[in-house]
Amino acid sequence: MAAEVNPAAEINPVATHHLPIFITAPGQTDVLMVVTAAFLFVAVVAFGVLFLRLHSLPERMAHRGHKLQFEIVAVLCLIALFTHIHAFWIAALLLALIELPDLPGWMGRIARGVERIAGIKSAETSAEPPPGDAYAEVKIGDPAGYAPSGETPRRSAKDKELTHA
Repeated sequence: MAAEVNPAAEINPVATHHLPIFITAPGQTDVLMVVTAAFLFVAVVAFGVLFLRLHSLPERMAHRGHKLQFEIVAVLCLIALFTHIHAFWIAALLLALIELPDLPGWMGRIARGVERIAGIKSAETSAEPPPGDAYAEVKIGDPAGYAPSGETPRRSAKDKELTHA
């Protein structure tokens, strides 16, 4: 049997006797490779988090501002993420920055006001008022604001506002 030769004991005569720190002996852990792999993993995860946060920036801006167009901005961000078409992201960013007027809310309030003035019961107010209500005796369509029996009923601020409009 041949005697085992220690590889560290016999260095090639052409090699220098002082090896750099990043060269490890055979059978030992390569510290530089482990540190580089850990750094690469952390860098890839950090880049991914930064990319996704930047990509969802318009959506977060619209959500923070309680914008009406939040869902449209969110869909544009998703389309831009999956298709890599940057025009969708730019459109989502511009839409998140623009303040759109609440037209359905205005129109609904105008419609409810016109229904009240005309004396038409809307679907929201078609339920009978509870007994003992302060202005249950006053009919909105009554031009004088008095009850049919001739007595003066209690009137709410809402009814006073309607007669002064």
